[in-house]
Amino acid sequence: MPRATARHILVATEAKCEELKAAIEAGADFAQIARDNSTCPSGRDGGDLGSFGRGEMVKAFDDVVFSAPLNVVQGPVKTQFGYHLLEVTSRQD
Repeated sequence: MPRATARHILVATEAKCEELKAAIEAGADFAQIARDNSTCPSGRDGGDLGSFGRGEMVKAFDDVVFSAPLNVVQGPVKTQFGYHLLEVTSRQD
């Protein structure tokens, strides 16, 4: 079964998500941005979600995690929880 490790930042608006993505792309630390801004409890851990298999996350999230290149910030990705920035840190197929 395919597995991945990823980290994410969850915020309420697409605009905030875009703002944070721009900051990360300009050199800001993903983990610190997650700690300072994410509304998900994983924010305390720099957005780290640990390891999970295909189908364990909501579909929109899952689709990105199992197709995106490694270590490239993806998003905004809209789910019922809000808007996510995602970074896949490893994947085993």
